[in-house]
Amino acid sequence: MDNKTIWTRDFIVTSIINFFLMLVMYLLIVTIAPYSVKEYGVSTGVAGLVSGIFIIGTLMSRLAIGGLIEKIGSRRLLLIGLAIIVLASVFYFGAVNLPLLMANRFFHGIGLGISSTATGTMVAQMLPPSRRGEGIGYFSLSAVLATAIGPFFGIYLSQHYDYQVLFLFCLALSICCAAMFFFVKKSPMVMPAKEIQAKTEKLGIHGLLERRALPIALVTLLAAVAYSGVLSFISFYAEEINLVSAASFFFLVYAVAVLFSRPFTGRLLDVKGNKFVIYPSLILFAGGLLLLSGAQAGWMLLLAGGILGLGFGNFQSCAQAIALQGVKPERLGVATSTFFIFLDFGFGFGPYVIGSLVPIIGYRKLYVVLMLVVLAALGLFMLFSKIQQSKSKRVTVE
Repeated sequence: MDNKTIWTRDFIVTSIINFFLMLVMYLLIVTIAPYSVKEYGVSTGVAGLVSGIFIIGTLMSRLAIGGLIEKIGSRRLLLIGLAIIVLASVFYFGAVNLPLLMANRFFHGIGLGISSTATGTMVAQMLPPSRRGEGIGYFSLSAVLATAIGPFFGIYLSQHYDYQVLFLFCLALSICCAAMFFFVKKSPMVMPAKEIQAKTEKLGIHGLLERRALPIALVTLLAAVAYSGVLSFISFYAEEINLVSAASFFFLVYAVAVLFSRPFTGRLLDVKGNKFVIYPSLILFAGGLLLLSGAQAGWMLLLAGGILGLGFGNFQSCAQAIALQGVKPERLGVATSTFFIFLDFGFGFGPYVIGSLVPIIGYRKLYVVLMLVVLAALGLFMLFSKIQQSKSKRVTVE
């Protein structure tokens, strides 16, 4: 078989597993807060905590498992993560009070953190290095599709059926993931026992984070904070400017824009280099936020969604590929974990930080502020690029 092939059986099955995992995640993100208010009569603030504690569980598991992938392999960790997710999907039926629901959300987040880090690492391991950017671009489409389809399914099921039906649907998807696991071949990356012992003695922070992935991870943190403002507040903003009907298609347009552009941008990353993709992606991201801040009609809102898809949608997948550049094969798991730790931190805690600005400046000015955050991310990327270029020149001279 051609060693430069992307579309292997393992790649396809792993991508489908990741799609179902993300589908359950986004399906519950849009429904668990309303469920908490309806079922337990809590405030919207507490309901937001029920939703957000999921991210805390995800972050903690990512911090813990980066080094474990080196030791026991990404395939085994995926099995552990899937088992946790299936159990968590069952436990939603037994969450008879708020503390139990919050505990299960945290537990579910741990399972997703383990599983999604494992799938990302497995894909990185199975892709040929010369086409890694392109392959990760295709793989990340599974998450992009979930961001569009998940909220649609969640809102539809919660409006037309009892929440127990929604939880049953999530359980069915989780069981499908676990079943598909057995169609994925053994992970190629498991370190020898002697090498593990030698590395364990020197771990420290090195075992949790990959140094080479930190620059792009920091840029991703800022970009994720900015996009979390879109995820969290677009529905409230649309209601304020009387564009609710258009807003229902916002993420669908976002997903379509990414679907059409992602195959090209991934290949451009491999062929032309990082700057050729990241610069225009962040500029488009900032432009989309500026257009969103001044939206007066439905077409402007949807156009902003498309531009954001071209911007942040492509930035996210290309940044993930950049995080793996120059990383040793046995460190791919740690690098993948490092990238997602910063991405999740931005998504999880961004709304709490920027949400406090809404009562002061309003939604329109909020998106202008977020545009400035994206421009700061662009400046940070330019700085890191110059530092890297300077190091490369120094090594060449020596």
